[in-house]
Amino acid sequence: MSAHTSSDLRRIYQARFSGTAAYRKKVWQILLPHFFQRFVKPTDTVLDLGCGYGEFINEVRCGKKFAMDLNPDTSGYLDPSVHFLEQDCSTRWQLGSNSLNVVFTSNFFEHLPEKAALGRTLDEIFRCLVPGGHLIAMGPNVRYLPGAYWDFWDHHLPLTEASLGEGLTNRGFELVKCVDRFLPYTMVRKRQYPEVFLKLYLKIPFTWRLLGKQFLVLAKKPSR
Repeated sequence: MSAHTSSDLRRIYQARFSGTAAYRKKVWQILLPHFFQRFVKPTDTVLDLGCGYGEFINEVRCGKKFAMDLNPDTSGYLDPSVHFLEQDCSTRWQLGSNSLNVVFTSNFFEHLPEKAALGRTLDEIFRCLVPGGHLIAMGPNVRYLPGAYWDFWDHHLPLTEASLGEGLTNRGFELVKCVDRFLPYTMVRKRQYPEVFLKLYLKIPFTWRLLGKQFLVLAKKPSR
């Protein structure tokens, strides 16, 4: 579910991310091998939820790739190996139960219009994950962004790592890791840092306490 039409999403993201594609791709080419790839096995089936322009799903090494988004421009940015699902994430997914090993989502849940839509989305994630499968969720932590959180037209649902964690446990998930401060807030209208800076940042968690404004939550569907 989105509070915006497909044409709205196209217009918003074309304007917001114009001129930053190369930098964002470079950032994810660092984030994946230096951090996120450790959570994904080469044989895993992975879904990128709210995949945007596909920076994560295009780069991740795994067995089978799915991506979901309502932006009609998305499909043109995805690698041919990615199966694109253009649908409302809060309705039943076009995937079988117990069919995914990992669901990844970055800076997406805040775009949902209400907690009920997020709850239905979490239910679909739970249904589609195999027992023992993982959800990796990253997003802006409203606790550290009381004003700047609302600087984006399409931000609707304020979350912290604690509120998301509670929602996940209420939906049957087990929490594996909750980090309140992970990455800085946004790459939009911000300085483009050298690659070496990001590599060092990921290696030194102490710096996360200084600059991190996004949470990172890792949860799993209980094994049978």
